[in-house]
Amino acid sequence: MKPLVVLGVTGSIGLQTLDVAKELGRDVVAIASRRGGEDLIAIANEWPRAAVAVADPSPQARDSCREVLGDRVAFGAEAIEELAATSGAVVVNGIVGAAGLSPSMAAAAAGNRLALANKESLVAGGDVLTRAVAAGGAEIIPVDSEHSALWQCLVGEPGFRRIILTASGGPFRRRSRATLESVSVADALAHPTWAMGSRITIDSATLMNKAFEVIEAHHLFAAAYDDIDVVVHPQSIIHSMVEYADGSVKAQLGDPDMRLPIQYAITYPARADTASRHFDITKQDLTFEAPDVATFRLLALGYEAGRRGGSAPAVLNAADEVAVAGFLAEQIAFLEIEAVVEHCLEKVSWRPMDTVEDVLAADSEARAKAAELVAALSSR
Repeated sequence: MKPLVVLGVTGSIGLQTLDVAKELGRDVVAIASRRGGEDLIAIANEWPRAAVAVADPSPQARDSCREVLGDRVAFGAEAIEELAATSGAVVVNGIVGAAGLSPSMAAAAAGNRLALANKESLVAGGDVLTRAVAAGGAEIIPVDSEHSALWQCLVGEPGFRRIILTASGGPFRRRSRATLESVSVADALAHPTWAMGSRITIDSATLMNKAFEVIEAHHLFAAAYDDIDVVVHPQSIIHSMVEYADGSVKAQLGDPDMRLPIQYAITYPARADTASRHFDITKQDLTFEAPDVATFRLLALGYEAGRRGGSAPAVLNAADEVAVAGFLAEQIAFLEIEAVVEHCLEKVSWRPMDTVEDVLAADSEARAKAAELVAALSSR
């Protein structure tokens, strides 16, 4: 069994990956986190054979970690990339943000299996990463529940007519645009079915998260954007579906729990026997509706950015990250998130993405323009 490298180990995906590793009896040989601190140190002590990397290279981080972990810990982005390149490993990338792209590239270059939860790797850097995966003989197995569902539906018959991504609809499903003008941060963070980090929860409320997933599906499954649909499924039980040429539709069902897609990405093509999990179909009431793209305009913007390709998806992601941070800090209103994103897509010049440096440059330019607009809106 291949050992595990867990990047973003103190986050939701990282912690659930450790739970899965314990259940499967898998060895964790390396862990990484953006910062040091008590949470990381506790995990490192629980997995004493794991190498440790911390992205923060500051003297304070070095002193606090080395005092406890000694020479086990290394610092800086390069240290995380080295762990991602661990030979023969399954690399679970749960890093949040554009910082996750370079470790994904390192895992690809090493020919590793990349169990991918970092959206930015494919949204911002999809063209670059997919080329690196092919060149390095690596493989990407998606960890997002929706893309894991699609992967499972496509096993054995990869040809398809249409991909159908399901969306919960977030906390504001069926709300009018006028009622969204004054929603609070607390309102937007009250997701009805999933417990997630703050950014992804806000992205779910705006449907931007689904826009990102459309772009990811395009890269993962070589799907044309016209062949990727989104349907709102409030119960989050069907995680996604595939329609085939004969009109047959396959769906993957399960409770809203990320441990199953994490486990599948690690064990694929085998399925682990986890008797503790049991899904009761008789308790489910499944409903579906079309997304309201007139109210939630970011979904349409995501399709537009994906079709433009090049730097547009990187700009989309970076602008959204800055805008969401501005909303969470109560600097801008909920509906102004999309205004910031649209502004950046118009103002940042388009160019092709050939290297990681190209992606990071587009990301940086978009962040700067988004920050300028957030500051202007907050000073009114």
